[in-house]
This record gives sequence, structure tokens and C-alpha cells, in this order.
Amino acid sequence: MILKKKVTIIKRVIILFLFLGFNLAGFAQAWQPIIKEVKLDRIIIGAKRYSDSVKKVSQKIIKVSKETIEFQNFQNTADVLANSGTVTVQKSQQGGGSPVIRGFEASRVLLLVDGIRMNNLIFRSGHLQNVITVDENMLEQVDVLFGPSSTVFGSDALGGAINLKTKNARFISETKGKEFSGSAVARYSSANYEKSFYTDLNIAGEKWASLTAFSLNDFDDLRMGAKRNGKNDYFGERPYYVESERGVDEVVVNSNKYVQKFSGYKQYNAMQKLVYMPNEVTSHQLNLQFSTTSNIPRYDRLTDLVGGQLKYAEWYYGPQKRFLAAYRFKKQKVLFNSDMTIGLSYQNIEESRMNRKFNNDFKKSQIEKVNVFSVNVDLNKTVGKGNLLYGFEVFHDRVNSSAKLNNRVTGYETLAGTRYPNGKNYMLRMDAFSTYQSKLSKTTTYNFGARIGYSLLRSNISDNTVFVLPFKKMKQNNVTYSGTAGIVNKLGNSRVVFNVSSAFRVPNIDDLGKVFDSGGGILIVPNPEIKPEKTITSDVSFTIGEGKNIKFEATFFYTHFFDAIVTDNYTFKGEDSIEYEGELSNVYANQNKGKARIFGVSSILNLKLTKSLEFTGTFNYTNGRILDEESPLDHIPPVFGKLGLRYKSNIYEIDLYALYNGRKAIEDYFLNGEDNERYAPKGGMPAWYTLNLKGGYHICPHLNIYSGVENICDTQYRTFASGINAPGRNLYLGIKYTF
Repeated sequence: MILKKKVTIIKRVIILFLFLGFNLAGFAQAWQPIIKEVKLDRIIIGAKRYSDSVKKVSQKIIKVSKETIEFQNFQNTADVLANSGTVTVQKSQQGGGSPVIRGFEASRVLLLVDGIRMNNLIFRSGHLQNVITVDENMLEQVDVLFGPSSTVFGSDALGGAINLKTKNARFISETKGKEFSGSAVARYSSANYEKSFYTDLNIAGEKWASLTAFSLNDFDDLRMGAKRNGKNDYFGERPYYVESERGVDEVVVNSNKYVQKFSGYKQYNAMQKLVYMPNEVTSHQLNLQFSTTSNIPRYDRLTDLVGGQLKYAEWYYGPQKRFLAAYRFKKQKVLFNSDMTIGLSYQNIEESRMNRKFNNDFKKSQIEKVNVFSVNVDLNKTVGKGNLLYGFEVFHDRVNSSAKLNNRVTGYETLAGTRYPNGKNYMLRMDAFSTYQSKLSKTTTYNFGARIGYSLLRSNISDNTVFVLPFKKMKQNNVTYSGTAGIVNKLGNSRVVFNVSSAFRVPNIDDLGKVFDSGGGILIVPNPEIKPEKTITSDVSFTIGEGKNIKFEATFFYTHFFDAIVTDNYTFKGEDSIEYEGELSNVYANQNKGKARIFGVSSILNLKLTKSLEFTGTFNYTNGRILDEESPLDHIPPVFGKLGLRYKSNIYEIDLYALYNGRKAIEDYFLNGEDNERYAPKGGMPAWYTLNLKGGYHICPHLNIYSGVENICDTQYRTFASGINAPGRNLYLGIKYTF
């Protein structure tokens, strides 16, 4: 009877979503729904949730092109973002990178690959490394959307969204008649003895095309800078480490204290795309992606001290595996005379973590296996003088969590406390959205939109003998909603933009049911009472000199963050501290702790000094406070930006630039949270800057060579909230061959 009731409710909700999707007229975020790709007199028209033209939208969007990615030759996608001058990236280990947008990070920033959500039910609110699972050489473009993006993308897009667009298979009309074409890339870097290789092959026909791509990366232990950062003390050096031989742990003196011992890893990526266009109004695309790594040492934990001694002998993530299978169907003029895009996708993700304390024979292993299924239908049509985009989407996430203790000497194995409840854990989300964009006059456009959704989360503990909780089942049901409105007014070569948006983040299993030792004698326990986080953001942007030799853009934003989930003091069975894994730990839990506000400004200056020489500068400032306590909010980066001169001719290109970060004083840290003050110098993170020089030379039509020096001054520094020092002076050489 209960099951029948649930099925009836779900049916009614789906009918409601369909009704809303077909009838709501509104805009969500920046977009222009009609895309035309001319191929042999054929036109493919499909729904797109935001515009390729940043001049037509009210949301701030930064785009990093394939050409920039190729020239800059960064080692992974996290480094591409970190060097954009508009996004900061936190790192707990070399094999990671957690982007921060407007003071939001991890599960509060939405990651997408080819428009498909990467965020799933175990995305944590701390720091993530999922962005590196998409190889930078496979990217066609990276789009960073600043500000709430929930209306078009749903949950998690509080601070913004990052869409990683991979390369597409090209038809024979796009390859100058070549049936076979491709490229091969090799790169070496000195800071971590990087050895990377990438290759792709495109097979083109008139109605079908295939793209196959592979890459491998081998990163050794990372060498930090050896020069003192200004007047600051040296920090983060690795004077000793733990080595295990014949079952005995031993502290060993590091022969080079600037080499961050046990930070290296390997990564392998593959991608296959197939596209078929039977006629001028229909297309089918199959998108397969796979990524895996070796074990990735959790470097910050390997430097933890207890009583002046290293706490862990081992702490590493097991191979991080990501598999994606996606099908996309596009057809012109179908339902209600709309152009339709249907997407189906399946993702399989595996994450694991293993740790063993110094002189302890038992190693703990926790393994999470996630499956994500999704369906989305996007439609667009012309309504009046504008464009209407509407649709609905359904996501179903499942996770299986297991754990064990293994004695390295005897081989004895037993159950251990799992990271998440060890029973059935699943999450279902169903949303409908609608957006509208139109002209108010020749110089003014406006947009508005809305989204409504329903989510449910179920979590069960099948065996609580390891860690006894006062409940075995946890559940949540939430109705979600968001909206946005914006206006763009163009005045000659200038532009004024105003935008107001709301966003939400539905608590996932990581928020609801995680038992986690965060270090420092703190144990995080489940809290089934938490509710969705919400934000309302308004921003105004001024652009001067569009289309001229000088362009300046400044964006001011203010975010009201309420029902924010914050990790704070809690009680478990009436106790504020309990013994966990032989250590007395203070009890913490995720809670909706009142309200916070975040405000800031970001600016970009472009000066075209000559036909070939250009100056670019960026500046970003963010301030966040918890209102009830007037205490700092975590994840708020210090002032940061980029200054650079770039010279480009038909044959070669040179880029000289500086990355800079301001000081983050310890009183501005959110203590015992995700700011990781224990991995910072005593007074907080000092200011720093690096000088970098890069060059590219077009040797012949098929061969390009790239070389440069990063962190020329070999400065020793660490980015805010990170647990590993950044690379020291790094010389690299890259070669690309195309055919």
C-alpha cells in the first residue's frame, strides 16, 4: 500500500513537471538556445542552456579556449582553472584540485562535462579532486559561469558552474576533405619529472564521424620552491617521512627537504565519440569517457604530527575511476514546433581511501561505488520576439559503501566503520525549468526564468556493530525552487548588466550520513535533520570599451546565504566527545547554521597595445561572514589575480605573466573547518606572487613546439587552504604533431 502511494505521488510529480516544462516562460541564466552548425548545407539546431556569446547574457561567463589550453601546457584541468586569474584552486595533494568560485567550493560549485552533471550524492563540502578526471588535452573549451546557476542546472550551483566541453568528432566538411586526421602531444616538466602523452584520431564521413582519444600522465614527487617568500619564514618543507620495510615503520631523513615525498601518481584517460547525421534536421551522438589513476597519496595527512611525530605511515586514495556513457539525440521542429534535445547518461564512479597510523599494523580501507543515471529533455522555440527554452530532467544516484581493517603482518581482515551508511543509499531528483530571453529595444535585452523540483534521499544502515548509531534509517524529501532575472543594456561600446538569482543545494548522502575523522581530534557524525542550502544573489556589471583597444569590466556581487550547512559542535547520545579508533574525539556534525553574507568584486582589463601585443590584468576580492556570530565564513580566498603581457604573431607566441595572492590572516580563517589552518603558517597564509614565461613556435604546418618556465623565482609558497606546497621553478617542453 505504501509503495503504491509513493508510485502515485511520483507519477503526479512527473505530470506536474511536464506541465510546467511546457508552459512556464522564463529565463534562468545566460543562454541563447539556437545553435547553427553548417555542414554540407545541413543545419543542426539544438537546445543550449547558455549562450556562446558573453555579450548577450546577464550572467558573467569566462571562456578558456582550446588554443589557450594547448599553448599554456598545464599538467591538468585544475591548473588550467588556477591560472585563469578568475578562479582559485585548493589542493590537498598533487593529484587534486578543488575550484573556488565567489567563496563557494566543492559540492557548492557544479561541475559538468559536456553539459552532464559530475556532482553526485557523495560530493563533499570540503575539497574535491574530480575536476582532474577530465584530461585537459581532450578539452575543446572550458566555460566558467559565475553566480547562481540553479535555474538552468539545478542543485549545487550556488557559486557558479564549470562546464568542461570535450572535443567533438568532425565531419569531412570540417577536415578539409581528410578522412583521417589527428594529433599527438608529448610533454616533460622538471618540477615533478612529468612525462605525459596524448593522441587522438578523427575518422570523418559525410554523415558520420568518430573521434578516439587516449592520454597518460606520469607525475613523480613534486618539488616545492627553495627561495623564501619575501620576508616570510620557510614553510612546508619535508625534512623526514615514514618508510615501511619488512613490517617495520621507520622515520627517514629526506635527502632533499624541498621534494614532497609521496606526492606522485599516474593517470590514464580515454574518450570515444561517434556522431551520425542521417539528414539535415537529426543527429545522434554517443559519448564514452573513462579515467583512472594509480594510488594518490593524501599528502597533507602524511605530514600530520602527534606529539612531534608523524601520525600516519600510509594515507592514500585508491584509483579514482570515472566512466561515462552518454547518448544525445537532436531533432528540429518536433514537439510544439520546438527544437528538441534528449540526453541519456550513465556514470560509474569509484573512490576509495586507505590509511594506517605509524607503528600500527592495521590498515583501514573505505570504498565507495557510485552509479548515476540521468534523463533530460530540452526544447527551444521562438515565442514572440524572443527565445524560450524549457525542459525537465531526472537523476537517480546510488552508492555502495564498504570498509575493512587489514593486518599487514598476519593478513587478518575484519569489518571497519564505513564512510557512509552501509545499507541502501540512493537519491532521486526530478526538476522542470523554463527560461526566456528577448529584446526590449535595440540596445536592451532581458531574461528571466524559473525551476521547480522534488528530491528524495534514502539511507539505511544494515550493520551498525562497528559504530552504533541511535537510528538505522534516514530519509529526506524536499521541494526545491529557484528563479532568475536579468537585463543587459548596451550603450555604444559600453554595457551595463544587472542580474538577480536564487539557488539551492539539496543535502546529499555526504551531508546527511557521513561518519568522518577530519583530523585534529574531531569526529563528524550524521545529522538527519539538515535541509537544503539556499542563496539569493544580485550582481551588477559595467563594461567599457567593447570592440576597442581597451576593455575594462567590473562585476560587483552580493550573496545572502541562508540555511548554510556548516560543520560545528554537536552531541552524540548526549555526549560532546566520544572515543573513535582509540582516540578521544570532539563530536561535530553538519548543521543549517543560520545565515551568512558574501560580497565581492571581480574585474578584467584588456589593453591592445599593438596589433600583436596585449596586456591583461584581473583582480578578485571576496568577503564572507557568518551573520549570527560575525565570524569568518570558510572557503573565502584572499585577494587574487593575474597580470600578463602576450605577444602573438603567425609563427610564434610569448606570454609573460604574474599570478598573485594576498595575505589571509589567521583571524580571517574559519577555525576547525575547511580553511585548514593547521596546514598554514602560524599567522595565516602569507601573500605571494610568481613570475612565469611561456612560448610557442609554429615550426611547420604539422609541428608546434612549446616551452617555458613557471615560477621563475623558485618561490616557496602554498595556496590558501591547501595542504601541499605549489611547484617550485618548473621548466617544461611540449611538442604537438598534427596530421
